[in-house]
Amino acid sequence: MRIGIDLTWLKPQKSGGVESYAKNLLDGFVKLEDDNEYVLFLAKDNSQYLTDYFKNDKFTFVTCNTYAEKVKQHLIWQNLFEYRILRKNNIDFCFFPVYEMPIYKCKKIKNVTTICDIQAYHYPEYFSQLENIWFRIGWQRAILCSNKIVAITDYTKQDLMEHFKHKNNIETIYVPITLKDSEIEDFNLIKEKYDIEQNEYYYTVSSMYKHKNLITLIKMMKELKNKDLKIPKKLVISGVGGPNKEKLIETIKQMGVEENIVITNFVSNSERNSLIKNSNVFLFPSIFEGFGMPPIEAMNLGTKVITTNCTSIPEVTKGKCNYVQDPFNEKEWIEEIEKVQNDKPEKITFDEYNNEIIARKYLDLFYEINKRK
Repeated sequence: MRIGIDLTWLKPQKSGGVESYAKNLLDGFVKLEDDNEYVLFLAKDNSQYLTDYFKNDKFTFVTCNTYAEKVKQHLIWQNLFEYRILRKNNIDFCFFPVYEMPIYKCKKIKNVTTICDIQAYHYPEYFSQLENIWFRIGWQRAILCSNKIVAITDYTKQDLMEHFKHKNNIETIYVPITLKDSEIEDFNLIKEKYDIEQNEYYYTVSSMYKHKNLITLIKMMKELKNKDLKIPKKLVISGVGGPNKEKLIETIKQMGVEENIVITNFVSNSERNSLIKNSNVFLFPSIFEGFGMPPIEAMNLGTKVITTNCTSIPEVTKGKCNYVQDPFNEKEWIEEIEKVQNDKPEKITFDEYNNEIIARKYLDLFYEINKRK
């Protein structure tokens, strides 16, 4: 089977968790013993980002006349030309790793589309009125025009079923998670950069959106600063930005905790993994996630984790870490941090997120759909 994979939407180092998901899935396809050919459709501004896969005989590449960064132009290109390009390249089956796909159905090419979450339904204030309308149209059309929709958690599946009609083609397949042992930076090379010491700081990976709930951790640091507790009083935050970043920085200043909080902006995987591994506790205060990879990655690296019981997080973490009951209560976060100080760090693995296992589930789904008349 000649399988097309649409990556024309990918904005390198800006796409957050969906970027990791897509690359981890490609790594899983590499491991499979199959005779399929995978054709990766790239945009002009991301075609050099995936050069590691150029060397693999399984993959061929088509650079399309579009740009991931030019969103409006990309949507026009997608709806006018994408299926034409897929047919020209003799694609039997197409996989759309995000819901962004043409809004009409191509009868000659069967497809699977993944929807990670429907954030705009829960936080419409993040987007313009036009964007909110487009998201709803895009999700509904993806459900109508796909042979199968993959939701990345049961939570997301249920969320889709509650908000959309004609939703009997939704299946859950979890996100693949890959951590490479070679991708851990020497901590001695970064501790001076951020003025931190091993086991003397908390770490979180987060964008600056409201639902990520970073404001609670800032309040927590203010509370900690004024208490005589023998636990770390420094927090390191890494992320990919967001609309609330400037407001967050201003709040940090107003609360007088500039010396207690370090914002690193985007970091490489190796630097992030080192920051996780050498932290006292990994904190994940988010109140909305379609999946939520960071707590699982932290547990995989042997770091103690405290997170919330919100949306998909308890489903994907399988009850294997520590949870606050009230995600907005900074005092409870401090209490949980104190509780885990004497816990021995333990590497916790999740076989169900192995990239080869997840890739096999996708491929079996492709086979199943491709056999249908």
